[in-house]
Amino acid sequence: MGKTALAQFTPHDLTAIFFIVTIAMKSIEVKGMSYSFIGILVIITVHITLSKLSLYNRLNRFVIGEPTIMIKHGKLIKPNLTKSRFSLAELLSSIRSKGYADISDIQYAILEPNGDISVMPKEELMPVTPEMLGYERQYQGLPIAVVIEGEIQHKNLKLIHKDKQWLLNQIKSAGFTKLNTIFYAYVRDTDYSLVIDTGKGNGI
Repeated sequence: MGKTALAQFTPHDLTAIFFIVTIAMKSIEVKGMSYSFIGILVIITVHITLSKLSLYNRLNRFVIGEPTIMIKHGKLIKPNLTKSRFSLAELLSSIRSKGYADISDIQYAILEPNGDISVMPKEELMPVTPEMLGYERQYQGLPIAVVIEGEIQHKNLKLIHKDKQWLLNQIKSAGFTKLNTIFYAYVRDTDYSLVIDTGKGNGI
């Protein structure tokens, strides 16, 4: 599933998966499928119950945990690292991956319940935005995928009120005659401009 998917798991998600696999294996070894089926039903019920309880704010801290401040105003909070069983080396590595090598540049670093680190830099180091400079950015439009791996996305064409023939004409105008040569193509919902990518590093 990859590290990204695993990082989204809450503790009870991992516990449920572990026990379901264990119970399924035990049924082969010992007493048969009936015991395994009952055990899996119990674990699934507990898992769904915990998921429902996590929707209530008062129970969040017990079910999925709560955020923990690791760095405050450029200073490490050692007791919170110890309490969270998070090593200094892991923290520094996570911060570097966010683009901050010096902890004195950080206003807050927070360990989230899903295991990720949120980093908030000091005000003077925040990226400059067009709003700060007084510029007004125009809406660029949402890219709507119309071709994915050579297949026309008919539902997305309906979203922009276009049909297959319109798309084929646009593709032909761009110099393409075969759909299977197109890896990805999208249309912006503002001006209906078509962008085509062949997947070979030479998008048009």
